[in-house]
Amino acid sequence: MQDFKDGVAVVTGGASGIGLATATRFAREGMKVVLGDIQQDALDTAVSSLQSAGHDVIGVTTDVSRVEQVQNLADQAIAAYGKVNVVHNNAGVVRAGTLEELTLEDWQWVLGVDLWSVIYGLKIFLPLIKQAGQGHIVNTSSSAGLQASANIAPYNVAKFGVVGLTETLRLELDEGDLPIGASVLCPGAVQTRICESDRNRQATGLAAGNASETHQAFKNIAGPIVEAGIAPIDVAEMIITAIRENHFWILTHPEWKNVMQERAAGMVDSQLVTGFGG
Repeated sequence: MQDFKDGVAVVTGGASGIGLATATRFAREGMKVVLGDIQQDALDTAVSSLQSAGHDVIGVTTDVSRVEQVQNLADQAIAAYGKVNVVHNNAGVVRAGTLEELTLEDWQWVLGVDLWSVIYGLKIFLPLIKQAGQGHIVNTSSSAGLQASANIAPYNVAKFGVVGLTETLRLELDEGDLPIGASVLCPGAVQTRICESDRNRQATGLAAGNASETHQAFKNIAGPIVEAGIAPIDVAEMIITAIRENHFWILTHPEWKNVMQERAAGMVDSQLVTGFGG
């Protein structure tokens, strides 16, 4: 997809971080943009800011872990703009703990937001993009979808799932010779509020739960790493380039290519490669 102007983009997790940066870049390219986010105040602020800058943007309060709300996001996009060309399935949360500590509600929450939301997004939006005639889907995974880290099992599982799901999507699109691209975004450290994602848990209808010492330790370690990460707008530029050039992989940190080489070497040697948290 080369020409963004007058197209329509839908971005989940669009009120902050990578989602807001990507939505902003889409808007600057002349696209109409639909922001989906569960946090109403942040969503209102993001929409107001973009509209004040002269962009055609609407916001739809959306809990992406619920299929009916993802369907409503699509319905609102069609009602407002008549089509959808680009979808960025981007919403994400994390909950840390050992496998023994993590509750089933922890698993339900993380998989609902990080994996099922992408499944819902593909099921609902792909037919609309086909109707539009051309477009692109970007699914946000993580460096944790390339190499697992201890103590964040639900996040690892979800992000590996997003990689596999997007690979499948791309293969099927290519087999069908359709004018629709697909990319998987695997960010390393980016300046987002991912370590504060507990703030939105109760809005999904799940109890906040008691954070384990492992979860607090994870936040203490990961927080400064995230704060020192690259800016979301830099990631948004990579996404624009990937869509234009129809790249599949979007790795925000080039050193992860070396990690993947080490991982492949470990497979050859039947060894688990460790020490590459992300």
